[in-house]
Amino acid sequence: IGERTWFSQRNTLKPCNAFLCLVDTQNKLTGRAIQWFRIPAWSQGGGVSNPAARMEGGSWAPRRWPRLPGITLLALASLLSCLLSSGQAEVYSRCELARVLQDFGLDGFRGYSLADWVCLAYFASGFNTAAVDHEADGSTNSGIFQINSRKWCKNLNPHVPNTCQMYCSDLLNPNLKDTVICAMKIVQDPQGLGTWEVWRHHCQGKDLSDWVDGCEL
Repeated sequence: IGERTWFSQRNTLKPCNAFLCLVDTQNKLTGRAIQWFRIPAWSQGGGVSNPAARMEGGSWAPRRWPRLPGITLLALASLLSCLLSSGQAEVYSRCELARVLQDFGLDGFRGYSLADWVCLAYFASGFNTAAVDHEADGSTNSGIFQINSRKWCKNLNPHVPNTCQMYCSDLLNPNLKDTVICAMKIVQDPQGLGTWEVWRHHCQGKDLSDWVDGCEL
């Protein structure tokens, strides 16, 4: 059953499977007393459950899994969500993004043109909906607009304001609905789009007409 290995006792080799070994406990000249010897799974390099564990002479207690702390479960859930989202990641083209943002009503919202939003998305993430950047303070910037977790979304830190009332992983969804909802809240901040440093450096006060030029809007 399973791959056979060898167990050595008193210079005598005996065949074993993944969990049980036949051990010669007496000298051959005085007769042989055979008993089952249970080998821990870790000594065989890990491995999965083996039918040999159910053989007569070997009774196995149910495996008890350790109870994970809440923060670990939250981290795993966040990681899983990120992986699922990144599996559906989309990198928009310039005009495709412009049309989507227009459909969501961002053109002219709070006085900012569609070109402002497209320019921001390009310099923030390269139009990549799955972009995630990690800051030195442990916060993350997520999604096509690289929205930060210090204030706007919930990551692993339970003490952040979470102004947008969503998980940061929601900002990785390629349909951009949650991203736009959060961006609309951010732009109502007194700084407006100036909340994004990349917008201040690359887009503010510049001719942005090329960002939507040729797009059928």
